[in-house]
Amino acid sequence: MDSTTATSTPVTARPLRPKATTAAYFAAFVALGLMSASLGPTLPGLAQHTQTRIDQISILFTARSSGYFLGSLLGGRLYDRMPGHSLLGVMLLMMAATMALTPLIGQLAVLAALLLLMGIAEAVVDVGGNAMMVWVHRSKVGPYMNALHFFFGAGAFVSPIIVAQAILWTGGISGAYWMLALLIAPVALWVLPLASPHAPRSALSGVTTLHSNPRLLLLCALFMLLYVGAEVSFGGWIYTYAISLDLAAAATAAYLTSLFWGALTVGRLASIPIAARVRPHAILLADLTGCLISVSALLLWPQSAPVLWVGTFGLGLSMASLFPTVLAWAGRRMTMSGAVTSWFLVGSSIGAMTFPWLIGQLFESSGPQVTMVTILLLLLAAVAVYAAMMAFGGQPHPDEETDPAPSPHTKR
Repeated sequence: MDSTTATSTPVTARPLRPKATTAAYFAAFVALGLMSASLGPTLPGLAQHTQTRIDQISILFTARSSGYFLGSLLGGRLYDRMPGHSLLGVMLLMMAATMALTPLIGQLAVLAALLLLMGIAEAVVDVGGNAMMVWVHRSKVGPYMNALHFFFGAGAFVSPIIVAQAILWTGGISGAYWMLALLIAPVALWVLPLASPHAPRSALSGVTTLHSNPRLLLLCALFMLLYVGAEVSFGGWIYTYAISLDLAAAATAAYLTSLFWGALTVGRLASIPIAARVRPHAILLADLTGCLISVSALLLWPQSAPVLWVGTFGLGLSMASLFPTVLAWAGRRMTMSGAVTSWFLVGSSIGAMTFPWLIGQLFESSGPQVTMVTILLLLLAAVAVYAAMMAFGGQPHPDEETDPAPSPHTKR
């Protein structure tokens, strides 16, 4: 090889390994799930640590989701401009660090600031995993996207079990947070050495005229706001809801939270083959119908423990594929750059920031049932937005990769 050829090859050039890269994203979303489901079951313990009431401790939902909002705004643009795996790895390390520090803080204001940072890190990981999965698999992303969110559900399912066991063994929540931090940190070491994928050339060059649809993007972001608001509200408050209505003891209520995320996990596993055979709009309609039936049952029979368990499982199962299906559906109708993907997460973070906090403000004054009423209203609004998405979505565009893409062997 002559000197000219040698110097023209980037020193950092590494081959893109789709299987290893996809597996790393799966692991990152397990870590994301571990974090996402940890706050709800530990909320009473954090209230004790900070000597605050339930209505005051609910500010942690807002702080974490505010960070998620900021991370969602910034993350997509960062992924469009720098090697994605470097950014993803650093954010995973930040997730582990904030988890390890959480039980050591006894002041609510300081804890809220820490959860703001935690939310930023979570959002950047979320944006990156979703965006780069599309970049790796392009028009065939549907089953992979459902699998990605299955692994998020798997982490969210295991998290409350770890919390419950830590409470039983130690009588506190510190051990749970430290165990979760130890599980998250190695994922960063897996991601960092891998070569980063590229965004579609049309997204990088700004040539999105044929595929841009601002109205559709707004509707999809609004759908995410409503759906994620309902999901996070249920996952975050079902523990306290069950205890307040004397439907479960503390340890049992943690398993109820785990049941919700476990049902979400089972649903996402089942949706992987379904996504390859059934049209996304039909999956979304079936999911929304199941959500409405489940929450309605919880409202009709509020004092029934069996209905609580069945309704929790039904709601988790029905919510399972909403997020990945909307992403896959929208990905065939607009160019999914990092910046576009970030707007989906912006909508999600606003929902996660607003409605769990609102429930916390009303929980003691209006009673635990405000939780289910709020979630039902959010789902009914999501049905209306779904109808608008179907009306204004237009036809799917061909696979963007009909034009030659940048070489996958050169890292940006």
